[in-house]
Amino acid sequence: MVALETGRTTVPFRQFVLKMHSRCNLACTYCYIYAGPDRSWRARPRLVPTATLRQSALRIAEHARAHRLREIRIDLHGGEPLLTGPGPLLDQAAALRAALPAGCTAEFGVQTNGTLLTPELIDTLGAAGFRLGLSLDGGTPGLNHRRVDHAGRPSWPAVSRAVRMLADRPGVFAGILSTIDITTDPAEVYGSLRALGPPVLDFLLPHANWSSPPPAPLGPARRTPYGDWLCTVFDLWWDGGPGPRVRLFTEIIGLLLGRPSSSEAVGLSPVVALVVDTDGAIEQVDSLKSTYEGAAATGLDVFHHSFDEALAHPGMAARRRGPDALGAQCRSCALMRVCGGGNYAHRYRAGPSGFANPSVYCADLERLIRHIAARLAAAM
Repeated sequence: MVALETGRTTVPFRQFVLKMHSRCNLACTYCYIYAGPDRSWRARPRLVPTATLRQSALRIAEHARAHRLREIRIDLHGGEPLLTGPGPLLDQAAALRAALPAGCTAEFGVQTNGTLLTPELIDTLGAAGFRLGLSLDGGTPGLNHRRVDHAGRPSWPAVSRAVRMLADRPGVFAGILSTIDITTDPAEVYGSLRALGPPVLDFLLPHANWSSPPPAPLGPARRTPYGDWLCTVFDLWWDGGPGPRVRLFTEIIGLLLGRPSSSEAVGLSPVVALVVDTDGAIEQVDSLKSTYEGAAATGLDVFHHSFDEALAHPGMAARRRGPDALGAQCRSCALMRVCGGGNYAHRYRAGPSGFANPSVYCADLERLIRHIAARLAAAM
């Protein structure tokens, strides 16, 4: 194990996000990668080279061996990873399986916008052990009006076909990621997504910070518009009987019951994920790219550096220090161990305070956590 300068013994990486293609066939109006402040994607190879693919597999195996890991998670991302076709995805999985030490298993996932999925592609990836997650804003054309291609054409016709195909293959369907739009009706969004039959729903707060605030609600100002939106969805989910697991809600419930978190959205558990981009650069999670140019960069790459060196990088270490990484306001808050300061990227403010601030969604998170705690207490 690698000792950090603070004297703590760090937790190894267990999730590896491998960029397969650095471009996307959609131009979603809220995308923080292609419309955000970090433009590093422009200089990177569109398709991951074979040498980078193989070296990434060797570095992951090296890390698994050094830390005696029994299982890891591999997420193939982009851009849009299916722009590569199935070949590189299958090659990456084969390289990893060949390199991993005995006794270490890998779970493989692909996060896609769904527009390129076909029955044959789903079956091919499913047979190779992949599970496919969709990015989707809702289960109707109107709710997905922000997800358009570069010519402004809607993605919904292609994605709706993809959802039906995945619903027929539940063993391959990993779930849906949905970025919250507070101009929408939360009941309509949740009901339409639930009707698609995903095993998991992951509602994401739009990546924003104090220097680049989140979209404000239309009409009269509200103190907690995102918290109110999520509380409505929580009640529908809590009272609605069997349905998908909603990751944000189950994470908060677990934290209220004293369990550790497994998400960077809430809680204080150390971040266990890193990113390898198409040029082999080792980076922190993509959400940091919503803050400023180069925020996710480490200066390391898989050809010259191990993942243990990435563990000791100051940026990585800062997100693994628990309460010590929080500002004074968060450390004195009664909800600190549940909220955990929220997503690290959402704490940023340009200037000397940097990330040592409450989340820009602080009030919203408090509203949601207290609401869930009240519902949980009443049920118990």
